[in-house]
Amino acid sequence: MSVYDRLTALGITLPSAAPPAGAYVPFVRAGSLLFLSGHLAKRDGKPWVGQLGNGVATAEGKAAARAVAIDLMGTLHAALGDLNQVKRIVKLVGLVNSAPTFTEHHLVINGCSELLGEVFGAAGQHARAAFGVAQIPLGACVEIELVVEVA
Repeated sequence: MSVYDRLTALGITLPSAAPPAGAYVPFVRAGSLLFLSGHLAKRDGKPWVGQLGNGVATAEGKAAARAVAIDLMGTLHAALGDLNQVKRIVKLVGLVNSAPTFTEHHLVINGCSELLGEVFGAAGQHARAAFGVAQIPLGACVEIELVVEVA
């Protein structure tokens, strides 16, 4: 089953790559590695704002991270033209806007990791870091970046 067949089975339509919101590019290719800039969680096209452990529950943060995964795949598609060229999701870095007492960052970022695994199979298994920060641009609750090996 191709990546696109899996996306269709999951009811996912990929968005277009969002233009950068600052002085950076959405992705950079270096040899067989593709580095995707951090993507903010969005809901209804606007930043998904809030702080985990302070009004935003872990389950909502996990849904936000899943939404980021869909946006990241949209950027991957724009960069490669074909998601079947992905050989491996190498590394994922997840930032969680969180209260000082919040300790479930790993569970939040699972929303992205699990969807990448569903879509890319074994190639979606990756190394990862998930940690809390005091704030994310525009007040977003989650930001995630990727490193991907491509054919």
